[in-house]
Amino acid sequence: MTLMTDAAAHATARESVYRPRHPLHLGRTVGMLRRGGTDPTMVIDGARIWMTFRTDAGVATLCLRQSSDGIHASAWGPGAGEALDVVPRLCGADDDDTGFIIDHPQLEEVARRHPGIRMARTDRVFDALVCGIIEQKVTGMQAFGAWRYLVSRFGERAPGPTPRPMFASPSHEVWRVIPSWQWHRAAVEPPQSRTIVAAARRGASIERAALAATDGADRDRVLTSLHGVGVWTSAETRIRSLGDPDAVSVGDYHLAHEVGFALTGHRTDDDGMLELLAPWSGHRQRIIRLIWASGSREPRRGARLAPEDHRDR
Repeated sequence: MTLMTDAAAHATARESVYRPRHPLHLGRTVGMLRRGGTDPTMVIDGARIWMTFRTDAGVATLCLRQSSDGIHASAWGPGAGEALDVVPRLCGADDDDTGFIIDHPQLEEVARRHPGIRMARTDRVFDALVCGIIEQKVTGMQAFGAWRYLVSRFGERAPGPTPRPMFASPSHEVWRVIPSWQWHRAAVEPPQSRTIVAAARRGASIERAALAATDGADRDRVLTSLHGVGVWTSAETRIRSLGDPDAVSVGDYHLAHEVGFALTGHRTDDDGMLELLAPWSGHRQRIIRLIWASGSREPRRGARLAPEDHRDR
């Protein structure tokens, strides 16, 4: 890949090494935060994971690489120090799996073959919330395309020698003033764009309240207090920004079917999924991660969720 050649690309990086006290699979822990292969805020380039952040000090680019002596982190930009500070949380340092017992032969084997799956935490609640809203009731392809379009046009170019041009997501203030016709071009439907704009008006307070909440139920109440944010969006937000080990995305188009198939050999609905996951209360997202890592997928028999495009309406 061709590297950026502007002055920002050659700025001196700040560096650190994080040595986790637990097994860590960087790709399965941090890599799951990526929004598709063309995510402008995250690039997986061989053994390196590149991420962008908007911090209190400014935009930063972070590059992570795993080696035998730890996680090597390099950061560029005015927010480089804050980006380096978040590396341990990104790698699951705050992830407490006390009391987690798999007690399922197939999933125990998955955990043995794939050690080090941790719950990443970014603390970027608003960014994760926007992504979750964009992903409501559409295919991943549509959602990833909309995210790429909006962030690339309204975000801020990231510093450092990134493998391709990268951008930090827009600030709350910018999300609030994106013109209606740009939402239309991004194929984001009016209910979702209105929800994002309304959330941006309360973005800082929502983020503070979610970070201050003491458990998943309290965080869920904070997030679902926003009109247009339901339990699915709340769960997706908590998983990606707060590393919630118990969050379950009820209402997902595929998840209940996949959990049912992996645990019983048969598909189920949301109620059935919650019943199956009940023995792991407090750690249900961990079980879901193991199911995804297993590669077990229900054979597709029905119609896939078809993309819809409202732009010609």
